[in-house]
Amino acid sequence: MSFLNEMLPETAEAFGQMRDSIFKDGFLDVKTKELIAIASSVLMRCQFCVDVHSQRALAAGAAKEEIAEAIAVAMFVAAGSQIGWTNVYGENIYDKIFEGDKEEEYSCCCCGE
Repeated sequence: MSFLNEMLPETAEAFGQMRDSIFKDGFLDVKTKELIAIASSVLMRCQFCVDVHSQRALAAGAAKEEIAEAIAVAMFVAAGSQIGWTNVYGENIYDKIFEGDKEEEYSCCCCGE
């Protein structure tokens, strides 16, 4: 975060304080928090974050298998979200697309095709 340290030192300091207040033993231990951070980092597609939190999880006592399971959980959530997004306003979009033999013309909302 050297860029933030240089340009916005108060913001960088606040971010560090937030990190320090979260990543300590509380109701959840540090290892569990780091595993959550790994799964979240996978979903955010932040390779740097996955690397950092994996190293921190190992240092907090996580096994490689626990890290692999955290990543698998993130994969499951990502896959499930792709199924669920097709339900728009309680109606499955594929049911709507394929209902009957309608000859209606549809256009894409983003490209007009």
